[in-house]
Amino acid sequence: MSDFADVTALRARAGEPYPDRAEYDVDLHPGWAIRGKPNGGYLLAMLARAGCLVVGTRDPLAVSAHYLRAPNPGPAEIRAQVIRRGRRVSTSRASMWQGGKVCIETLISSGRLPEAPAEWSGRPAPAMPAPEDCVEATAGAFTVELLDHIELRIDPATAPKPRPTGTPVVRFWFRLRDGAEPDVLTTLLAVDSGPPTIFNLARYGWAPTVELTVLVRGAPAPGWMRCESHATLLGGGWFDEEAALWDSTGALVAQARQLALTTSEQRPDGPAPDNPANP
Repeated sequence: MSDFADVTALRARAGEPYPDRAEYDVDLHPGWAIRGKPNGGYLLAMLARAGCLVVGTRDPLAVSAHYLRAPNPGPAEIRAQVIRRGRRVSTSRASMWQGGKVCIETLISSGRLPEAPAEWSGRPAPAMPAPEDCVEATAGAFTVELLDHIELRIDPATAPKPRPTGTPVVRFWFRLRDGAEPDVLTTLLAVDSGPPTIFNLARYGWAPTVELTVLVRGAPAPGWMRCESHATLLGGGWFDEEAALWDSTGALVAQARQLALTTSEQRPDGPAPDNPANP
């Protein structure tokens, strides 16, 4: 079992089973965090797993989460409920609770991902230098526990270091450090693992996700995955971020969009910090 599969495992609670709902105990691992707070994509993978289990499906197809408060590492619970069972698509709800308070509310559409290649794609994989020719993301002055478990290689043309580029676009390679090949749930982590795109606008600091939607388009092939993310609008302390993820064959395997807060002021003359990932 990979590290990621292990830390996203669910333990069904003992007791009388119910046909349309289930409760699971989970342990939020401190190593899959950024500055002490579990990464949003890591949490989303656990919620998607619970949503599929409760309706008896194999693959998440679309997952939409509202992050109400940031949980801490340690014990938590997931409450999952069937909304609708269908022949091709089923819908469920999964929420994460800690300390008697709901932290994340999620809707999951699930079923079975197509196994045949896409008939058409309007989003080809971007040209990037090979991973060994890209900039390895490091924690630097920040505490980024997540980097002990994932490897990010940022395209030098979009790297916020040593100076922001002025365009809120970041491209990077992604893989798990333990050598495990990516699976469907790994895509939910990957699309939320890169540096905030607004670092390239010299806006640094905490960037908490408020809402995140991921469309899973296919199971990834073995090898590095590449991701391109960009922001469209920054204002009033809010920004959006869209991401697309391709596997090693160049197939588009996930798309994501999120709304996030920015908690820092612009520092036009300062170098970019080392913090590589979204909380």
